Amino acid sequence: MTTISRILLALLFVSLPSLGEGIAFITNMKGEVAVDGNPRPVLLAELQKGQRVTVGRDSQASVMFIASGKEYVLKGANEFLVKDTEMSSTSGMPPTTRETQWRANNKVLAQVAQTSAASVRMRSIAQPKADTAPKLLFPTEGNVATLQPAFRWRADPAMRGDFTLYIIGQEKPVHVGKAAGGTYKVPAKLKPDTEYSWTVTSGSDEVGSGRFHTLSSEGLAHVEKHRPSDKADFSDRVMFTLMLQEMGATQEAHESWARLAQERGDLPELAAFGK
Repeated sequence: MTTISRILLALLFVSLPSLGEGIAFITNMKGEVAVDGNPRPVLLAELQKGQRVTVGRDSQASVMFIASGKEYVLKGANEFLVKDTEMSSTSGMPPTTRETQWRANNKVLAQVAQTSAASVRMRSIAQPKADTAPKLLFPTEGNVATLQPAFRWRADPAMRGDFTLYIIGQEKPVHVGKAAGGTYKVPAKLKPDTEYSWTVTSGSDEVGSGRFHTLSSEGLAHVEKHRPSDKADFSDRVMFTLMLQEMGATQEAHESWARLAQERGDLPELAAFGK
């Protein structure tokens, strides 16, 4: 059985039956981890009261409770039981705990699990052809969690073009500039809670047009308050990515999943979360 097939089976067995019912979920794991005897649960798999998490020797898992945000670090060799509001050890040293600022959303957890399962199924059927056509890359949909996004597109590196930014509903552009190298940054901050569109053209050819919405001032402040450093705990960076997804900043969430996937090759499902 291939690695992808094992991940798919784990997704179907661990994640899907507990959608909407879980009281906790897995935020990190290394080494040998099993849930109710089933090896290799998937990151973010939800857990229900009464389930048992077995952690092998020199292995580790982290479990966070949805309601409280309290995280339990489970070290092996040991077995742990999911209770109403805590994890308890059944065969050895009790888990260590960590209070966090995070509060997970069951709906977002379910959405990520379903998207990941669909991505794994598609990749197990056939590898899609690489998309190399010129097009806009970011931001092109949903919300954006910054007022100074780096606009990016794919085109001939030698191409010099015209960048134009509009506020939806206004005919006159709010910014026009010359761009090269597939990236452009507007020198002034954008407005919060505003819908924009943008285009990149080279002569008479249009690379593409995109549309996005900036978060409200409150939403932007919330993002900055919770933004973890590059050296923050892995689970904090996972939770921040989930928060971006919950706030509709899906493209930034996908890019964050991709960075985490590069860091943790032992968790191949991370690449699927960003699809």
